[in-house]
Amino acid sequence: MEQRTATTVFESLSSGVRLDVFRLLVRMGQEGMVAGDIAAKLGVPPTNLSFHLKAMAHAGLVTATQEGRFQRYRANLTLMSDLIAYLTEECCAGQTELCPTVNASSICTQC
Repeated sequence: MEQRTATTVFESLSSGVRLDVFRLLVRMGQEGMVAGDIAAKLGVPPTNLSFHLKAMAHAGLVTATQEGRFQRYRANLTLMSDLIAYLTEECCAGQTELCPTVNASSICTQC
């Protein structure tokens, strides 16, 4: 992962609403959620949520697929795993025996 990509992801997640949405979608895994259900679950007005989902999609954090008249959103779990790897790739200056185990595949079986 490039620093620019990581910065874009962190900038997008710096909003409390976006962080809540992302965590909810991570919890839902590949099933994802339609926008109306996300709005209801988080108590966010739909027009407000739409703005945040668009920004998150632009950052690559979520994907959207059309299902009839609804959009189903899913967290980009691959990007999440890549970000974790990027953050930990130089953990403990290469002395891996000093590092806590941080393995994206052990965190998320759907990644």
